[in-house]
Amino acid sequence: MSIIEIKNVSKSFGEKVALDDVSLSIDEGTIFGLLGPNGAGKSTLIRIINRITIASAGTVFFNGHPITDDDVSKIGYLPEERGLYRKMKVGDQAMYLAQLKGMSSRDAAVELKKWFKKFEIQDWWNKKVEELSKGMAQKLQFITTVVHKPKLMILDEPFSGFDPVNAELIRSEILRLRDEGATVILSTHNMESVEALCDNIALINKSRLVITGGTDEIRHRYGEDNVEIEYSEGVERRNLVVSRADVNATLSDLIGKGVTINSFKEVIPRMNDIFIKLVQE
Repeated sequence: MSIIEIKNVSKSFGEKVALDDVSLSIDEGTIFGLLGPNGAGKSTLIRIINRITIASAGTVFFNGHPITDDDVSKIGYLPEERGLYRKMKVGDQAMYLAQLKGMSSRDAAVELKKWFKKFEIQDWWNKKVEELSKGMAQKLQFITTVVHKPKLMILDEPFSGFDPVNAELIRSEILRLRDEGATVILSTHNMESVEALCDNIALINKSRLVITGGTDEIRHRYGEDNVEIEYSEGVERRNLVVSRADVNATLSDLIGKGVTINSFKEVIPRMNDIFIKLVQE
């Protein structure tokens, strides 16, 4: 079942077309990668889903009905443009944002304390936001995005500014939340994270939808039908890439030369290569 359906959505700012007749569907309980170069229209689409901006044409459906302001309370949104009240205490800031999403003071305190402990920032509850490092501030914003257990989370560049350890922590939490039933829209330029996390993707370029589908299916679709052969010649290991049509002849030739065939496998392009190819085209 789709939690979000975007049907023929367009948005113009004067003569500037930000989105041009975009349609796509996001299934419940999945991680959906929203990809595209800077200025492609991704942020505009995210703002339309959150009802920050109203579409010039088309409709966004949430659980089968046109999305309303009440539905937005069921969304957790982490914008790329981070923003916290620097003079507030960390705990007060977190409580304020949690209660804006409809949590009671008691429930917010209980859930926030759990998250603060998990992210190892519990000692910062009574310190001011301006004292936080960039990484700690980003942890706080991630926590306040998900603490009310939203059905849909929209995360715009959630790994920006994190070291590898903390980036992996965020990835693990995103997967756990997905496994518990949440749906995630992930907007990122980190193609490794797309391959590791996303079930489906959509690529937007120059305001239009270029491609959408399953991540694995798209990677196989854009393969060039090549096979990589790994073999040993004496003590040296070598790799050779050939077309699928030439595999049998190549294997026979190598075996005839007395080499040891270790493995052969289909060459599947990386999402990064597909992204570059589609955007340049």
